[in-house]
Amino acid sequence: MAFLNYHHLRYFRAIAHEGSLTKAAKHLKLSQSALSVQLRSLEENLGQPLFERKHKALMLTEAGQIALEYADSIFRSGEELTDLLQNRAKRSRGFLRVGAASNLSRNFQLTFLRPLITRDDVELIIHSGTLRELLAQLQAHTLDVVLSNTPVRRDAETGWHSHLLDEQPVSLVGHKTRGMKPFRFPEDLRKTPIVLPSLESSIRAAFDVLIDQTGIRPIIAAEVDDMAMLRLMARETNGVTLVPPVVVRDELESGTLVERHRFPQIKESFYAITPSRRFPNPILRELMTKKR
Repeated sequence: MAFLNYHHLRYFRAIAHEGSLTKAAKHLKLSQSALSVQLRSLEENLGQPLFERKHKALMLTEAGQIALEYADSIFRSGEELTDLLQNRAKRSRGFLRVGAASNLSRNFQLTFLRPLITRDDVELIIHSGTLRELLAQLQAHTLDVVLSNTPVRRDAETGWHSHLLDEQPVSLVGHKTRGMKPFRFPEDLRKTPIVLPSLESSIRAAFDVLIDQTGIRPIIAAEVDDMAMLRLMARETNGVTLVPPVVVRDELESGTLVERHRFPQIKESFYAITPSRRFPNPILRELMTKKR
């Protein structure tokens, strides 16, 4: 049975947080060679390499990232022991690190993560960014999952898995007015301004194909690549906005906006992107199981 030396764990934690053997050795007041020996001993006991060298920098492996989470948790437990003896007890918590594409509906993110929000044993860490940025973080093991409205191609190098979580129909929404007549698509787009997602959006591409078949050139009031901004534009414009209803769910429920026309042939898809990992985050596994 492998013996876990907590001094080794402390040294490993220092290297991980400092980002180099040199800085960690200086912080711990040890020689770099002695620290290297301690790290190697820990890796032998765990049976896993904890770091890999990339461009002269130390990067945590997947096993290293997991070991760091446990090491941080162990040292937090020491703090909790002190708190307990001083009548300030705290519960140990798990972590889920989520990346969300910046153009993804905030309402969808909230719906997906809601089962975890009220749990006092889970801490959510949510980062927003471009899909490229988030996938780089996923590959570096600093994120557990990326939420996106586009799937990612799987190849031999990355091994991404794009799990389809939901599909939402797309609609034209607008303000309700007195004496409002039913919206006639596509004829009314000759005189009604429309706010559209940007050209990079899959639903925009599908809409453009559809509108091209009608021969009508709509009056484009704005093109927006961020769903939060698209929601605000839908509330401000006097025209209509092409958007998945989940994005403006609160406005539809309150009557601030109404659905003017639905496109059953155009759908917005939502994905959870995960890498192939030997040690998946158990909180994410539990959450994904509930979504099936």
